[in-house]
Amino acid sequence: MNTQVQTASISGLSVSQRLIAGVLALFLGLVLVGGVGFASDMAIHNGAHDTRHALGFPCH
Repeated sequence: MNTQVQTASISGLSVSQRLIAGVLALFLGLVLVGGVGFASDMAIHNGAHDTRHALGFPCH
């Protein structure tokens, strides 16, 4: 049984495709950090809060 694996190469992407991927990744990251930051569960919120402080981001 032969299985072929295809891999994507970043060099095969145009500059605009890389820019779009970067912007989407940044947006997803901001949504995740913002969503966790405003979570009602205090354990999740405090974990995100401590992580922001550890990374040097002000949050209040």
